[in-house]
Amino acid sequence: MFNQRCFRRMAFAAALIVSGYSQVHAQTTPEAPERSPKTESPWLLVPKVSSNPKIGSSVGFLGGYLFKLDPTSTSSMVGASGSYSDTDSVTANLFLRSFWDSDRKRVIAAVSNGKIRNDYEDYLGSGQQVATTDNMKLAFARYLQNIHSHWFLGAQAIYTNYFIDTDNVMAGDILSLLGLSGYTSGALGLVTTFDSRDNQNSPSSGISFNANNFAYRENLGGEEDFDVYRVTFQQYLSVHKKGLLAYRAQGRWTDDAPASAYSSIGLRGYTRGQYLAPNSILLEGEYRWHLKGRFGINVFAGVTCLYGDKKSCDDSENIYTSAGIGGQYLIKPAEKMVISFDIAKGEGDNHGLYLRFGHSF
Repeated sequence: MFNQRCFRRMAFAAALIVSGYSQVHAQTTPEAPERSPKTESPWLLVPKVSSNPKIGSSVGFLGGYLFKLDPTSTSSMVGASGSYSDTDSVTANLFLRSFWDSDRKRVIAAVSNGKIRNDYEDYLGSGQQVATTDNMKLAFARYLQNIHSHWFLGAQAIYTNYFIDTDNVMAGDILSLLGLSGYTSGALGLVTTFDSRDNQNSPSSGISFNANNFAYRENLGGEEDFDVYRVTFQQYLSVHKKGLLAYRAQGRWTDDAPASAYSSIGLRGYTRGQYLAPNSILLEGEYRWHLKGRFGINVFAGVTCLYGDKKSCDDSENIYTSAGIGGQYLIKPAEKMVISFDIAKGEGDNHGLYLRFGHSF
């Protein structure tokens, strides 16, 4: 069951935010027809809200500045985001998303710092209640270069330095037995991408395919040598004038990875890290329906399988489903940028509420 008090608080906050955007838009609409429309501000500030039974309820923000490196490229954005939860979890991020040379060159970079407190009632199916604190630092960068038609080739790098601790001695023993003591890691990888989407922020047609790897090595500053591979396919189909069907298929595979680097569930309604296995496959679909003006609604459903290390997709205990409903609001029409609001329900007591910048995929 949802925590009703938390649900009402988050839903009420989201309603106030959306209505506030609507009022601002209404107040800034020119009354006199002869006045020229104003150029959209390059500044962006949107709220972030989430709630789930593992890390509690959190509020935050994302602020950014939009700029163009050339007239024919998608707008680049530099910004910061942060969040705070009622479990005293804190995260802060700086990011850059850049496009130039008519979108033929692309860069994504980010640095993060945070302390995340989790409260698991049944950690990894052990039957034990575990409260953990993840102290995390992360730096990530990816560069893509167009090589032919919609195909891109590039490289990426990541460095993380975090550990997991707990105030509960029993929980600490469990984490040690499971190998979840945290780690320092550095990795390099290659990326290949096919991208025919008509828009980078809110596509209405096209395909995005991405295959990449990370080779974590001790000589790159890590504690262990292991590999991670990921493949993602996304397609966007216009069903009718006001309807869009988006779906994605995703796989993540590890080789000789520590349990802390295992694959988890990427569906809405679940907390990453609660359920782990060496490998995962995911399929999720979402129908986005434009209502009127800047508003729309979304319905979605998905399924994930965690397998490897004696786990199999033939066993229903390793299959996880999620479904939900939400909405969207167009905050920058020229850029097709939206904020979206979702309520998701997973297996058992897994559920979540989210207010974010952009679509989930």
